[in-house]
Amino acid sequence: MTDTQLFRQAMGQFSTGITVITAKNNLNNEIRGITVNAFMSLSLDPMLIAISLRNQASMISTIQQTDHFGISILAESQKDLSMIFANQKKNSEPVSFDYIEKVPVIPGALVHLICEKENQVVAGDHTIFIAKVNQIDLKPGKPLVYYGGSYHRLTPEN
Repeated sequence: MTDTQLFRQAMGQFSTGITVITAKNNLNNEIRGITVNAFMSLSLDPMLIAISLRNQASMISTIQQTDHFGISILAESQKDLSMIFANQKKNSEPVSFDYIEKVPVIPGALVHLICEKENQVVAGDHTIFIAKVNQIDLKPGKPLVYYGGSYHRLTPEN
């Protein structure tokens, strides 16, 4: 096993929620989205988050061309949407979006964050975007979880 494979396997032992990052491309008004589990909160005051995208991801240019983007933290019933935006599943019908402050978000997600891009840093084979959270929308439910290379649902404690 190579060091890269070992590192990937080790990082797969850290469970994460699943987000879909969405933005409107300013050049052609096309809505783009990408599934991301490399997401974290950075600061409470001011409210800052970070997302990390592979440098080859086409979504990088969309985020670079806009000031605002949406983050949708997916509910446990939204595995198919995660797979569509991760290019793991073909979508036979167009995905619909809701809008908050003219920013596209995934309908039915547990959380919607409307973010204003603050900074970006290239780190290895990824670009990290730091953004200020301008608006938060919360809904009840359970999150979609990713662990060990596959999707999972939370189970209640006994």
